[in-house]
Amino acid sequence: MIVLWRVTEACNLSCGFCAYDRRINRARKTADPHEVKRGLALLSDFAEQRGEPIHISWLGGEPLLWRPLFDLTTLHAKRGRLRFSATTNGTTLHQPSVRDFLMAHLSELTLSVDALAQTHDVLRGNPGLWTQLADAVSKLARARNAASLKLRVNTVLMRSTLPQFYELCHALADWGIDEITFNALGGRDRPEFFPAERLRPEDWATFCGTLPSLRTSLASKGVALAGTPSYLDRIGASALNITRPIADCAPGEDHLFIDCDGLISPCHHTGADYGLSLSSVHTVDDLIALPVQFRAARKTSPSAHCSDCLSTRVFGKFAA
Repeated sequence: MIVLWRVTEACNLSCGFCAYDRRINRARKTADPHEVKRGLALLSDFAEQRGEPIHISWLGGEPLLWRPLFDLTTLHAKRGRLRFSATTNGTTLHQPSVRDFLMAHLSELTLSVDALAQTHDVLRGNPGLWTQLADAVSKLARARNAASLKLRVNTVLMRSTLPQFYELCHALADWGIDEITFNALGGRDRPEFFPAERLRPEDWATFCGTLPSLRTSLASKGVALAGTPSYLDRIGASALNITRPIADCAPGEDHLFIDCDGLISPCHHTGADYGLSLSSVHTVDDLIALPVQFRAARKTSPSAHCSDCLSTRVFGKFAA
């Protein structure tokens, strides 16, 4: 099971496509560390009963700015029932103590990198960020040695940056990245940014045509480029304004999302429709019952999101 846990809405970058852009005047929620600690203990018991680790993926905003993350991860990683990962903008990776923590306690680290050099810096509103990332990630890749830390980069594909994707992937391979994933720019977070940068059908057709040779060249460097044909079809459907409904995503059976308010749901799109308060989950049996509750809610009052599912994991984003 994978549990995506958003622990903060604070971020130190200004990305025009993101709801957590630091320039946006809005409340910035953070998770209750005591409730997160309780939830982790419960998930740890659940993992022991299942006989296999549960994967906790920290999200933000920028999760590495949320200080309780470090102690909570350290505590539970040592017990071995939970495995941890994080998705980060990389702005703290220049600190040796942060890199040491990641190598000691995380099994995966996903970095958000969207374009080459100065273009990435402009998109993220942080001059010099590319150079800082290249140095820090290269140090992390060299220093991990026997540490089982998988390094991944996720890229948001935009119309203006698509032509440099091939070169970007090879630059990331030189950093020591193990895997590259991608998703198309979404329009729900910042609709004012979306029209000029959304992928058109011709953009997507060209991109798909380059993927086979890119996968081969990256594989020769030991780098995997993920994304199944079903996932490519999902992104292409968005470019063509075609919906992709999902009849049954097995809600809550192998994937959960928890937000800063402690709302637990099958995915981050459906929290408002199917979400339950983590504070109402007290036992392992309560966790086991979640899929039944989600299915009942879906049957009684289907979320509009299910009529055009945008959950990337459903379509195979992380598979080859």
